[in-house]
Amino acid sequence: MNNPPSIDGYVDRVTAGPGGALTDEVGVITGDLTVATILLSDGRSARVAVQHSGSDTWYTLAGSPAPVPAGRLAAYHRDLLGRIRRGGGTRAT
Repeated sequence: MNNPPSIDGYVDRVTAGPGGALTDEVGVITGDLTVATILLSDGRSARVAVQHSGSDTWYTLAGSPAPVPAGRLAAYHRDLLGRIRRGGGTRAT
């Protein structure tokens, strides 16, 4: 039996709510964003990067890398997208 490949990252678009997402490099970004959540080699933390959708420049979401419970990367990514939709200067943690 073949095992399915493990998923070690997710990329999705989201519209940030009021107050947007807080980055290390440029502070708060708002509008239509692309969010990449990538599991690090330790299997317990994820790097989160955001960009204005269509841009070539990625920014580190404040608080990244963030702890992720084992096997819960997809749930963490979904939760993060929801928090960015709500805005308020969303951080990775």
